[in-house]
Amino acid sequence: MTDSPVNNVIHADIQDPRRWFALVVIGIATLMVVLDSSIVNVALPHAALPKSLGGLSIAPKDYQWAITSYTLTFGGFLLLGGRIGDYMGRKKAFLIGLLGFAFASLLGGLAQSEGMLFSARALQGLFGALLSPAALSLISVTFTDSKERAKAFAVYGALSGVGAAIGLIAGGLLTQYLSWRWCMFVNTPMALIALFLAIPNVKESKVEGHPHYDVPGALTATAGMLSVVYGVSKAAIDGWGSTSAWPYMALGGGLLVIFFILESRVKQPLLPLRLLTNRVRAGAYVSQLFIGLGLFGMFLWLTFFFQRIHGFSPLKSGLLFLPFSLSVIISAASVGKLLPKYGPRLLATIGALMGSAGLFYLSLIKPDSSYVGHVMPAMIIAALGVGMVFVSVSSTALFNIQPQDTGAASAVLSTAQQLGGSFGTAIQNTIVVSSATAFIAGQLHHPSNLFSSKTALQNAASVHGFDLALRFGSLMVFIAAVAFYAMANIDRHHLGQHDESPSVAH
Repeated sequence: MTDSPVNNVIHADIQDPRRWFALVVIGIATLMVVLDSSIVNVALPHAALPKSLGGLSIAPKDYQWAITSYTLTFGGFLLLGGRIGDYMGRKKAFLIGLLGFAFASLLGGLAQSEGMLFSARALQGLFGALLSPAALSLISVTFTDSKERAKAFAVYGALSGVGAAIGLIAGGLLTQYLSWRWCMFVNTPMALIALFLAIPNVKESKVEGHPHYDVPGALTATAGMLSVVYGVSKAAIDGWGSTSAWPYMALGGGLLVIFFILESRVKQPLLPLRLLTNRVRAGAYVSQLFIGLGLFGMFLWLTFFFQRIHGFSPLKSGLLFLPFSLSVIISAASVGKLLPKYGPRLLATIGALMGSAGLFYLSLIKPDSSYVGHVMPAMIIAALGVGMVFVSVSSTALFNIQPQDTGAASAVLSTAQQLGGSFGTAIQNTIVVSSATAFIAGQLHHPSNLFSSKTALQNAASVHGFDLALRFGSLMVFIAAVAFYAMANIDRHHLGQHDESPSVAH
């Protein structure tokens, strides 16, 4: 790999006059990719209906693949997508990603079988893996002033934080008034609008040199992660003591070991291990991973709480997440102004502690807990916290980066978030299923009848499972706070530097 400088159309001493228009375009694409990881949640019960009722006759055991076929291909190929964008050109990768995402979404909306839907979702993830790291890299090279870059990352962080909640709202709206298929169709016009706006407003940038794309690394990483998540999902159904789950997890672990061995030996690795040896960046990646482990399951459990326990409609369930979205936007906007003054370490640590506290408070819900009195305050506390984290971590992940590693560094951050969400949801699903089953078994053997009906018992068991899953999430976000404070030893004076040396801020 050559260490020649980035061949940017945008130079450090010349501000791109169309940079804010470019940010709007990047924002549209980012929102589309992020919300697509959750928009199907609300629509899934309708997509799973018998074909005679307009669905695809999806079996309950296969529900998860409507979600994980997207998140796994997205997370698994992000590193390769980032490397392709670096050498092919970030704008070109951005445009191809948008066009492919539009086609995959159209294919999913027209799906006539569950296999076609799952394949379309996987294709969405593949093109999203090309699009997402290009978007983050374009922000880094377009905004050369540290204060402006902080504002741009605030927008990116806000969209990353609210995308999942907006997806639930949009999913409820489209499913209730149009069809579940529109949860896929809606991406096509969004992607095409962003495509046509990007052509005149986004400037090209790329790394000079002769690229070598680490396809074996991409395949072993993706297959390994897919196998581990499938094993965890099997454990949720068959139990952790079952022998059906562990071979998949062992195979996945072995493939991931092979991946890291390959990365240490190839000339142009998919994941340059030097990215992980920088303490500051490693702190950002680890924190993002644990935020994903803890946070993403919350949307799923609250959706079940709203629809199954309280009987709310898909639209109402989605709208109940609106305070979360607004709180993240407010928090991210505020942090964008505070970041140059206080630096990311303090803000991200406080934010993660707030997120952990919000999730723990949320884990105290009961079947009869009110939305206004309990659920909404807990969501707002968590949202204000994670908004601070997303902006701070996004800014820190590209700290002190070498030009040829910008795409890879961006991809690692997005990969950490997606894989954290995939693994976290699978683990939390196991907690919910096993703890709810144990709760019912314990009550059936209880000497007194504590529940007036079978439905009341099932609701109590489900909420008990949600509580324990949310406490697991709270613990993961707390670990994110500790990890960032301990590892990301960077202050406001270092933020915005582009020193190419491997030194770490102290």
